[in-house]
Amino acid sequence: MSRRQRAGLSAARWAEFDFTQQILMIANELHRATKLVSEADRQRRRSSLERVYALVDLTLAASSSPSRRRELLRWREMLGDSYLDVTVSPKGDRALLRTLLQLSPTAAGQIPFVAP
Repeated sequence: MSRRQRAGLSAARWAEFDFTQQILMIANELHRATKLVSEADRQRRRSSLERVYALVDLTLAASSSPSRRRELLRWREMLGDSYLDVTVSPKGDRALLRTLLQLSPTAAGQIPFVAP
């Protein structure tokens, strides 16, 4: 994650947000990455996905729920597939975003708006 962009975001500060807020902030960054589909946007997309990784890692560190951690770690593996894939898959991006939002019942309400 860019130090410049998230310089003030410590693990302690991140832990102040509830799980749904954390998921929504991760989803916001992921949604930004899904819009970067052209070859010219490749580096910006990778940077955005790296910020997603950093936020997921902060969420994992702040979570005390084994089931949440397990599901988030599974989702993180899916993110890795997208990060390493040289071709952008809008359908895959929507599925990744939808799956993330489903980790929180409240956040899942955003699915029709960002990952139909």
